[in-house]
Amino acid sequence: MTRNLRLPRLEHAGIDAWLVRLFDEVDEANMPWLTALMRRCEAMFASTLIDMVPSYTTLLVHYDPLVLSSHEARRYLESALRDLVPDDESGSAEVKELSVWYDDSVGPELKRLECVSGLSRDQVIEVHCAREYRVFALGFAPGFAFMGRVDERLAVPRLDTPRQRVPAGSVAVTGRQTAAYPRQSPGGWNLIGRTPARLFDRHRDGFSLLRVGDRVRFVSVDRVEFERLGGDTTPVEERS
Repeated sequence: MTRNLRLPRLEHAGIDAWLVRLFDEVDEANMPWLTALMRRCEAMFASTLIDMVPSYTTLLVHYDPLVLSSHEARRYLESALRDLVPDDESGSAEVKELSVWYDDSVGPELKRLECVSGLSRDQVIEVHCAREYRVFALGFAPGFAFMGRVDERLAVPRLDTPRQRVPAGSVAVTGRQTAAYPRQSPGGWNLIGRTPARLFDRHRDGFSLLRVGDRVRFVSVDRVEFERLGGDTTPVEERS
């Protein structure tokens, strides 16, 4: 499963949770193992399972401590890990596409990516759209999907001073990750565009448009198409 003989490792995470550390490096190849473990945990824990929180390398498993002891939960996880094999992705689901309007007014860090990468504006957009990204985790805000891995040429650090208000739909990058903000919130990622997609909806089954394990591709559209799809063209506020 992994070349690191210390892994997988179970780490106690409170009275109602265990953290399963499967890997020590971020890699898209980790995802089939994580999704396979999630399915096994759903079967093992059944009604005692409260929640699972996957990340790039770990799976946090919350269970009902009124029904299951910590020792019993650990035994379930040890059983789930035994002879674990990755999910077969040969017939994986279709790629989810997110339309994006790349423009300085909604993506003020486009210029920063140009400077860092040495690429032209069109090339930055082309490189960002060229890959299929995997959703490694959901967090920070409901519907916020951490996706990777971004081309190394576009890998830039967070802003020194985060924005107090990042508009909903803002598409951004930091390091080798990319994401789209599901609603207005503070944020320190580099904004490069905006999607009209409704990323979080309380009336949608599962609420979030994107889920862990999904494959995502960004598709560049012009302003006319962006507006036709319901996008908000309000410029990003200048940072104070």
